[in-house]
Amino acid sequence: MKRSILLAAVLMLPASMASAGPPSAVGPVSAVGPVSAVGPAEAGASATAGGPVEAGSSAGSGAAPLQRAGGTTAAAGPGATAAWRWPLAPKPPVLRYFSPPPLPWLSGHRGVDLGGAAPGADVASPAAGTVSFVGVVVDRPVITIDHGDGLRSSFEPVDSPLAVGTPVAAGEVVGTVVPGHCPLAACLHWGVRDGEQYVNPLQFVLDLRPSILLPLAGAP
Repeated sequence: MKRSILLAAVLMLPASMASAGPPSAVGPVSAVGPVSAVGPAEAGASATAGGPVEAGSSAGSGAAPLQRAGGTTAAAGPGATAAWRWPLAPKPPVLRYFSPPPLPWLSGHRGVDLGGAAPGADVASPAAGTVSFVGVVVDRPVITIDHGDGLRSSFEPVDSPLAVGTPVAAGEVVGTVVPGHCPLAACLHWGVRDGEQYVNPLQFVLDLRPSILLPLAGAP
């Protein structure tokens, strides 16, 4: 009798070990199975569906800051304050916009043409500086003002009585417009160089940052 009981116990041993062995269909892993549904791999998927992750992601609703040249942030910031003045008064229309060439030696429009500049109209310095050039370039009279920090404004065709080295204040008259630039209407050509590179003069008198739509406060 004892041998029969011992044999039965030995035969049942593997089955009892299996029930306490690695996870089965009702083991701990299946009991915490929902964790896999919210793991890191799924978090990325839920972000695309509008989950909380999207609010802080760069692929969100478009509220991420946009970058301008020079690294300045254009999103949600206050309107830029114009540091310079228009060289003509009242504010002139822009007849031709800045359109630099892809290569320095190619043709292009390295400044802006401002309308409302009848012959004899006063030209004012857009910012304080020092006259660095007065003379004729090709067939047009030109005046250049050095504003410091590598920025220089040039105006043509402008007749000026000032001499090189004359300091000028912002808004001070530096010359008068003469005919010769625009073929159909009197205009003033305004160019600005930053070092040796031509830049858009309008960026100093207008806020050229793109408009950005931001979500309403409290929006889901």
